Amino acid sequence: MPVYQEGDFVVLATSSFLFGRIKSGDIVVFTHHIYGTMIKKVLSIDSDLINVGGTNIHSLDSRKLGPIDRHMLLGKVIWHIPGPHR
Repeated sequence: MPVYQEGDFVVLATSSFLFGRIKSGDIVVFTHHIYGTMIKKVLSIDSDLINVGGTNIHSLDSRKLGPIDRHMLLGKVIWHIPGPHR
């Protein structure tokens, strides 16, 4: 499982066709009204609400962020390119 860090690059699928196919385990990018743009793993989907989590114990998740509305999604990560810091 990739760990995303500041300076990494991601390639997103932004088609609404793919959003209908989001499933648990997918990595998504969304905009949160307090925390800004975030990359998180989908934990579960309830109707139009998506519960997300991080890849480490210090990461924010839906317990703190609340569920994510589909309209907040910017895309689904299809490729992760580590930044020059690695």
